[in-house]
Amino acid sequence: MIDRTKQPTIRPLEHFSIQQPQRILMPNGVTLNVLNCGNNEVVRIDFVIGGGRWHQSAPLQALFTNRMLREGTKRYTSAQIAEKLDYYGAWLELSSASEHTYITLYSLNKYLPQTLDVLESMLKEPLFPEKELEVVVNANVQQFLVNSSKVDFLSHRGLVKALYGENHPCGRLVQEEDYRNIHPELLSAFFRRYYHSGNCTIFLSGKVTDDCLQRLEALFGRTPFGADSRLPERRQHIPEDSAAKRIFIERSDALQSSVRMGMLTIDRLHPDYQKLRVLVSLFGGYFGSRLMSNIREEKGYTYGISAGILSYPGQGVLNISAETANEYVEPLITEVYHEIDRLQQELVPDKELDMVRNYMVGEMCRNYESAFSLSDAWIFIHISGLTPDFYSQTLEAIRSITPQEIRTLAGQYFCKENLKEVVAGKKTNKKTA
Repeated sequence: MIDRTKQPTIRPLEHFSIQQPQRILMPNGVTLNVLNCGNNEVVRIDFVIGGGRWHQSAPLQALFTNRMLREGTKRYTSAQIAEKLDYYGAWLELSSASEHTYITLYSLNKYLPQTLDVLESMLKEPLFPEKELEVVVNANVQQFLVNSSKVDFLSHRGLVKALYGENHPCGRLVQEEDYRNIHPELLSAFFRRYYHSGNCTIFLSGKVTDDCLQRLEALFGRTPFGADSRLPERRQHIPEDSAAKRIFIERSDALQSSVRMGMLTIDRLHPDYQKLRVLVSLFGGYFGSRLMSNIREEKGYTYGISAGILSYPGQGVLNISAETANEYVEPLITEVYHEIDRLQQELVPDKELDMVRNYMVGEMCRNYESAFSLSDAWIFIHISGLTPDFYSQTLEAIRSITPQEIRTLAGQYFCKENLKEVVAGKKTNKKTA
């Protein structure tokens, strides 16, 4: 019997390894990554396709090409696709990012023949029908207009524009008229160029049976598909940051202001990246962080403030975000700089650093405990160009970092002069620009 009056022994995590996928090169050259784990009769299929908004010839081209795959094919109308997936208990997710596009299907094993039939039609023969496109565009325009009234949306747009400039894909902000310029041929052109077997990697996770593998290979692994065979062009874009340090975006009816502070920083491939993540977590990456303890708990300026690293090809962005009452904008920004000064000048107490270590290790364990989260982990490795030992390196960085390294990294990467300050909200009598 367990004696529940005694606390269990706490042991540090000695090593961290996650199940690696079995890689199968199918006859048509498509790589299939298989993660066979889990007891539930369900699988997830991810198609990772090279080509995102960095490769588009017009704003929103990559997004709407991906979004319209479910809106009608040669075999099925949009209503039939929705009805079939719903009837067989399947779930479809479509998304696109800077350099990749994703199609994800969750399906019960026993209905995989039916759901794969729909998926094959979407990937090989979409029609991009004009009527359905108009409906989708109008819905997205309405969502864009709603978002444009929100201060957090405005401050995020202001920050990326200030850091990257209008000539960079990250800083080129979408406008309402860009939605109106979307038409079927624009989407068909992007589909023909990037959606093909020579530019595709598949991840299969869950309770994978021989039948699953055979069906997937029969539909997507035996013969080439698509109109092209080229890989995406590697494109380099140079950020052109704004000279202004403070950017104010007026919303006269805002009840509170959104504050974004940020600067360009290193990407995931840099040798300092892993330990910088520890510093950023301590600074503002979890509920017990410096920013939360000071600005939320002690000062009461906000309900929440956070810091993190947003990753884009070639560089990352150190991002600090919070919403606060209009009159607390300046004090909040002052305290952010105060916490940066402390990290650059003082050694972090061992007890505080241990707490951050425990939090980050616990998050690692929670994030990679299921078949689908494992698939997410290996998709991340694939699209980032990282080595398979990335996660063991992460654990080692968390365990080995010292207070002295924390202080050194803060001095090197928390450059207050480079931090852009973007405030979206209502002007007060205090100076904001």
